[in-house]
Amino acid sequence: MQQMGVAARNASRALAVASTATKSKALVTIAETLDTERENIKAANAADLAGAQDNNVDQPLVDRLLLGDKGIDQMIEGLMQIDALKDPIGEVTDLCYRPTGIQIGKMRVPLGVIGMIYESRPNVTVDAAALCLKAGNACILRGGSEAFLSNQAIAACVTKGVVAAGLPEACVQLVTTTDRSAVGEMLQLDEFVDVIVPRGGKGLIERVSRETRIPVIKHLDGICHVYIDADADVQKGIDLAFNSKAEKYAVCNAMETLLVHQQIAPEVLPSLVEKFATAQVELRGCEHTVALAGVGPATEADWSEEYLAPILSIKIVDELEAAIEHINRYGSGHTDVIVTENYSRSRQFIQAVDSASVMVNASSQFADGFEYGLGAEVGISTDKLHARGPVGLEGLTSQKYVVYGDGEVRNR
Repeated sequence: MQQMGVAARNASRALAVASTATKSKALVTIAETLDTERENIKAANAADLAGAQDNNVDQPLVDRLLLGDKGIDQMIEGLMQIDALKDPIGEVTDLCYRPTGIQIGKMRVPLGVIGMIYESRPNVTVDAAALCLKAGNACILRGGSEAFLSNQAIAACVTKGVVAAGLPEACVQLVTTTDRSAVGEMLQLDEFVDVIVPRGGKGLIERVSRETRIPVIKHLDGICHVYIDADADVQKGIDLAFNSKAEKYAVCNAMETLLVHQQIAPEVLPSLVEKFATAQVELRGCEHTVALAGVGPATEADWSEEYLAPILSIKIVDELEAAIEHINRYGSGHTDVIVTENYSRSRQFIQAVDSASVMVNASSQFADGFEYGLGAEVGISTDKLHARGPVGLEGLTSQKYVVYGDGEVRNR
């Protein structure tokens, strides 16, 4: 791990000054290689899936592990989107003259070396590599053991693209061991790694935050809410609530709690309960929901639970303020939605709810870098520093002040 750290630091110096054209060549070549190697990638993924089943890996992780043609196509499209984005590195903004005659501005610069620790999701290998390359950062990637073969197959495609562009091979390094001690060693590389990005379960993120002195970009939970307001369009509320939960269960942007205003609950809940029953989603409700819709009772623990499964808690509230209070108390600051036709109430909601993404009349499952036009993301941060929400190119950069003068000297 020390050797990887040294190599990454050296590679980051070359990558920081690489031209946009050079980085573009790397990204395009990676995309082309993923396409030509898709059968090998799918074979590696099938082997990982079989191993996960044999080792009784939790179903949410198995769901995230699956990578077919659609997933490979999405990785390729993400690469093309990232390539098409404006290169932020070297951009100077906010130039202004001071009374002394000097001119001051801010230049966008890479962070340096990114350490990425993630579970399951083999697509993260290419997403993280592509975003780091475009943002001028070297990266060290440590995927989960359940995706070991998939990650190696994808990383081989990344390496081909990096080398074809004339960049150091160490710009993107994959940790090729399943030894869990490698994570601990990586967390001690504060001399070489500038930022750690953990992407996985709560246990992983808590461990990373506890054991490293390296700055961490993280999110702990995805406890997302949809609130159907008294002034909502009924059908719109039903459709958005159902999609927010059932489009995919094992994702951090899936709705885990549905809040419904008491005035509209009799119109909305019977239809929603029927749709969720058809989808075999277990429903747990507050006492008012139990009385109205006949679902099972929810406990206090349900309001702060990230199920990542076909389970949903439902609460009826008597006013918008009660919905906001519930979200800010029990939510994780990830993504929360209001369904309403009332502009003033939507404005109140987006101002008062303290989350990384706050939506009006849209499914919570849109909350990711791909859908936000970032190409991909290395994760969705619920922190407030240094980045918040889907972390794309800008989240992987910093700024430094640049000063232009013409011989000015300071006289105090």
